[in-house]
Amino acid sequence: MALETVCQNKKAYHDYFIDETIEAGIVLTGTEVKSLRLGKANLKDSYARIKDEEVFLVNTHISPYTKADTFRQVDPERTRKLLLHKSEIKRLIGKTREKGYTLIPTKIYFKNGSAKVEIGLARGKTLYDKREVLKKKTVEKEMAKAFKGRKSRES
Repeated sequence: MALETVCQNKKAYHDYFIDETIEAGIVLTGTEVKSLRLGKANLKDSYARIKDEEVFLVNTHISPYTKADTFRQVDPERTRKLLLHKSEIKRLIGKTREKGYTLIPTKIYFKNGSAKVEIGLARGKTLYDKREVLKKKTVEKEMAKAFKGRKSRES
């Protein structure tokens, strides 16, 4: 099971608490798949929306494939349908109706030749939360640095 990561949404982990992640397939055209294989995708400002018991990926930018004919080109930021089981969609509908939950794509990758997107069930962070996480990371980094220095002196 080889995973080939195309792009990641690092800002999602900065702006949201990701409670759980779900893997979904994406409905793409042939030229979009070729662009993804070249790594020409961007998840910045993208999100997933549930409409009529279907899930759609909105504002995901997949650059047009340069070697394709002009009539085969599609809008780079078009809305793309996601492929999920009906039971997963119903569970997501229930979760997103709760206060503060939204669906944010965290990464796009290829799994066994198929394009997949990882969607995170996310809650927004406040400025205070972001500062707390930054403090915690800084403290952990300093502790690791001090421990590493101490270990090398003992040798």
